[in-house]
Amino acid sequence: MARGRFILLEGCDRAGKSTQCAMLVKALQERGHSVELCKFPERTTTIGQMIHAYLTNSKELDDKAIHLLFSANRWEAMQAMKRKLEQGTHLVVDRYAYSGVAFSTAKGLDLKWCMNPDKGLVRPDLTLFLDLPTAEAERRGGFGEERYEKRELQEKVREVFLRLKAKEWVVVDARKSIEAMHQEILNEAEQKIREGEQAKEDALLEDMFEDIC
Repeated sequence: MARGRFILLEGCDRAGKSTQCAMLVKALQERGHSVELCKFPERTTTIGQMIHAYLTNSKELDDKAIHLLFSANRWEAMQAMKRKLEQGTHLVVDRYAYSGVAFSTAKGLDLKWCMNPDKGLVRPDLTLFLDLPTAEAERRGGFGEERYEKRELQEKVREVFLRLKAKEWVVVDARKSIEAMHQEILNEAEQKIREGEQAKEDALLEDMFEDIC
């Protein structure tokens, strides 16, 4: 049995990641695939609750402390994610380590320092970066409700994301209609799943950030 594919959706705020993740999971399930949705930060754990308090402006934390909490939140989910992938379940993931590094670096922390805590995490098989100009994001409902939704920061975050672009990335124009984006994302995901089914040697990729200087 082929292992599951790790399909990640990344992007700045209001790019439509959560909507597209839900649509992708539903479409893949309808096609007979075993697939689950994961979201980061996972806000139900003790660490996740601390992150939620910070993001909703009810708690203040040092920038380095919150960065390490985001990383710990990913690590605490790692064993369960590995198990599901090895059992053949595809994971559609809403945000991951790229977001953690992009946001912290945009706030002024050192890029390499930000990457170090996540080195060794399972690497996505496919990263779909939903690229949306900040001016467009501001026109979308809910922009500004959480701590990081500020124009200047979002523009810096986008710049860092593009610096982090790795070999498994596909850039999706998030100005498209919801349905047009969905079709592009679904096509890319199904292609990656087919490649996995045909692979002879197919270990999990545990080399997050190793190819980024």
